[in-house]
Amino acid sequence: MEEIQKSISFDGRDIRLKIGLLAPQAGGAVLVQSEDTAVLVAATRASGREGIDFLPLLVDYEERLYAAGRIPGGFLRREGRPPEKATLISRLIDRPLRPLFPGWMRDDIQVVATTLSLDELVPPDVLAVTGASLAVLLAQIPFNGPMAAVRVGLVGDDFIINPTYKEIESGDLDLIVAGSPEGIIMVEAGANQLPEQDMIEAIDFGYEAVRDLIQAQRDILKELGIEIATAETPEVDKTLEDFIRERVTVPVKEVIGRFEKDKKVREAALDEVKGSLTAAIAELPAEDPVKLAAAANSKAVGNVFKDVTKVLMRRQIVEDGVRIDGRKLDEIRPISCQVGVLPSRVHGSALFNRGLTQVMSVVTLGTPGDAQEMDDLHPDEKKRYLHHYNMPPYSVGETKPMRSPGRREVGHGALAERALVPILPKKEDFPYVLRVVSEVLSSNGSTSMGSVCGSTLALMDAGVPILKPVSGAAMGLIKEGEEIRILTDIQGIEDFLGDMDFKVAGTDTGITALQLDMKIHGLPMDVIAQAINQAKPARLFILDKMMQTINTHRTEMSPFAPRLLTIKIDPEFIGMIIGPGGKTIKGITEETGAKIDIEDTGIVTISAIDGEKAKRARSIIQGMTRKLNAGDVYAGKVTRIIPIGAFVEFLPGKEGMVHISQLADYRVGKVEDEVNLGDEVIVKVKEIDSRGRINLTRLGIHPDEATAAREAATQA
Repeated sequence: MEEIQKSISFDGRDIRLKIGLLAPQAGGAVLVQSEDTAVLVAATRASGREGIDFLPLLVDYEERLYAAGRIPGGFLRREGRPPEKATLISRLIDRPLRPLFPGWMRDDIQVVATTLSLDELVPPDVLAVTGASLAVLLAQIPFNGPMAAVRVGLVGDDFIINPTYKEIESGDLDLIVAGSPEGIIMVEAGANQLPEQDMIEAIDFGYEAVRDLIQAQRDILKELGIEIATAETPEVDKTLEDFIRERVTVPVKEVIGRFEKDKKVREAALDEVKGSLTAAIAELPAEDPVKLAAAANSKAVGNVFKDVTKVLMRRQIVEDGVRIDGRKLDEIRPISCQVGVLPSRVHGSALFNRGLTQVMSVVTLGTPGDAQEMDDLHPDEKKRYLHHYNMPPYSVGETKPMRSPGRREVGHGALAERALVPILPKKEDFPYVLRVVSEVLSSNGSTSMGSVCGSTLALMDAGVPILKPVSGAAMGLIKEGEEIRILTDIQGIEDFLGDMDFKVAGTDTGITALQLDMKIHGLPMDVIAQAINQAKPARLFILDKMMQTINTHRTEMSPFAPRLLTIKIDPEFIGMIIGPGGKTIKGITEETGAKIDIEDTGIVTISAIDGEKAKRARSIIQGMTRKLNAGDVYAGKVTRIIPIGAFVEFLPGKEGMVHISQLADYRVGKVEDEVNLGDEVIVKVKEIDSRGRINLTRLGIHPDEATAAREAATQA
């Protein structure tokens, strides 16, 4: 294929789409480039596997460290398990892509995005999302696109499209907007307590740019003479469908109309209806068309039953304004909170309940050395706040093997992390590394927002001086024709059978995180705005419930949390503190039991469970790094004696020698005649020679100087 290029400019920043050169055997491939960041995205389709009852879409984002001119570390010196950032980008591509495939499609589809080059200006993630859309279209896979994504930043008072890494870091907004021709289909955002109206304007601003990228894809397809692939929806046997609907519509409607709040009771009742249907089909004669159709399509019965349940639940919401558990559309489930639910060995803990959803969040306070080293392509080298999310199978009453965290767990942890980062204290004020683990003990919708709420409480329980508490709510949507209903605080079945999952987290000042996922092909901006505004009173209601439990951070930390002391030294002393082969710093650690972390800037953080041990280590380092002046007077202790004088440690870790001639104002025949090992003596700095050796004297010290030196030593 002849290479074709299309370029689009946003505020002087070009996005270039190139096809026809790379990956000729893929179904479709495109190279998306901006500045020196280049991402190759390829899409391939294979025949579906028999018995599959879902879309087996596989999206992989791959990072190659050669893209940034780096060689991987470790023994193998090659890329291994994808870093967390790569997993999150894979999800970012998947989320706006998946709902645009026809619901009946069962073919294997794989989309692979590989970053081939990365500069320090342009993040590759949104380029990969747009590239995935074009690759799928080029592969002639049925798809309700095109789809595209852009990032929106806020620098000063101005929104900008596809900001640089530095602009993202220094700004108050990091927003990703993805959309289709029908509207917005995905939103992902972290913000510094941005007011609702500003967030709405930012999303609208981003969707304008999305439209330009959608048109660019259409132009490329037109130039190539490629029509967007379509396919007819396969029909379910009408006889079977009518039989199922006739049998289950009334009993399912009855179950839904009970407004049962207990999820288990409701599910058991629906299972009973479904079981009766299965039994009725089984009792039919072998030659009956319904039984033959059910045998030919083993998934049809379950699919039609689900569709009946979905239609009836949605109709009740649209027509009656009542949800399946009897709540009003904007009503929140009962909330309860507890803090300090675990013993003080744990540095902070909290339990958050919303309806049947229950999340326990646990805080661990670590030292700077516990910060996570980032081994990926992106500029961030370390993370001082880690948020991990676990959802064991028992949380939904299931049994299955326990594996390492999947993409969903990684994504939910990242969302909670994004929501809480803006309210954490600055490193200079609170140098701890923080890890929060959210354990989902029971799940019935909105566990990620439960994690945000529980973690806010746990941080305060741990004594972390957060700037403001954060709460979160998940919004849902039912769209039937022109009728739209937005639901507050959705539960599991409303997420499963609904059209939207829109998570909004923030403080009483503004939004800190958003995550929107759709099951339909897009929503207009006014509906998005309505959902954001409807989420605010819900967040504030939840926040009030949280504040009734604990309204500020504890003034005392767990006795088992490390005590941190921070001092600033001249960077020229770093080598002296470390010593040859780390000998000096190891010696201080062994003597005091404290852990010492030194940054290149000269910031030294000392940690120990026992605060007195941390103070001792601090005194040693301060003594080693104190700049001495001739005439300074100190109280010290004799540590060594040699024929020509005595060595005195006058500051922690710092020694000088008193020559025999400086021990007294008369002739001393033998050092031991004046001082012995362990004697406490008052000394004055006489001089520091060209080799850095400190010469001390006991002569010429005024009594007031001696008194002041003794008092200073006592206080230290």
